[in-house]
Amino acid sequence: MSTIKTLLVDDEYLALNLLETFIKDVPGLEVVAKAKSAVAALDVLNEQPVDLLFLDIQMPTLSGVNMLKTLKHPPVTIFTTAYSEYAIQAFELNVVDYLVKPFPFERFLQAVNKAKEQLRLRQPAPPIAAAINSNNHFITAKVDGKIVKLFYDDILFVEGLKEYVRFICKSGKYVTLESLKNLEEQLPADRFLRVHKSYIVSKEKVQSVLGNMLEINANKIPISRGKREEVIGEIFGVGSMGASSFEESENED
Repeated sequence: MSTIKTLLVDDEYLALNLLETFIKDVPGLEVVAKAKSAVAALDVLNEQPVDLLFLDIQMPTLSGVNMLKTLKHPPVTIFTTAYSEYAIQAFELNVVDYLVKPFPFERFLQAVNKAKEQLRLRQPAPPIAAAINSNNHFITAKVDGKIVKLFYDDILFVEGLKEYVRFICKSGKYVTLESLKNLEEQLPADRFLRVHKSYIVSKEKVQSVLGNMLEINANKIPISRGKREEVIGEIFGVGSMGASSFEESENED
């Protein structure tokens, strides 16, 4: 990313000035605001984007810990405090580092470098895209910082994990930042099928169906309620009557 927009929150004037002095010596960091209370900091966060938050813990009215708990999507956060006993609680809140006052510039820089790495990981991956050239039977995805090819023939199925998707392939497992809905639009419909809110399967890799579960190698993939007939028709090439006979034969068993 370009400039890291930084918010400083501390009820001590000298502490705010020291942080600002340190930040001036680090290229790529910009102080967008300073706040002497957590309440004032919340106002800043509501008004403008902030990438990195330096946050004191012990403050009047609202502590830094409780302020952070109110944020649904907090910035990358570094706690700055005179008290070491809050460290465990801080890391439970996914704080990237915990600076105990007074801290030297070297320790500050170490925390900033951790924050930069966390911000890099938060950067949205380029959208998964189908290859433009029809001769290329693959899509591309950002995995562990690398752009990789995922060939259609290698993909067994894809599992949705909230903001991420996990490709289960013959060659291994790959996780990338993407929604299953977007991926469904990118993968060729003649080869892949959304069978459940959390799963897309490769039609040709499905080996069998048992009840409401598809079997791919040793994996069992659920079928959404109400989609069983459609899924069987798409994957096994049978119409509605054929799909019904699948169900009847299973009931006889």
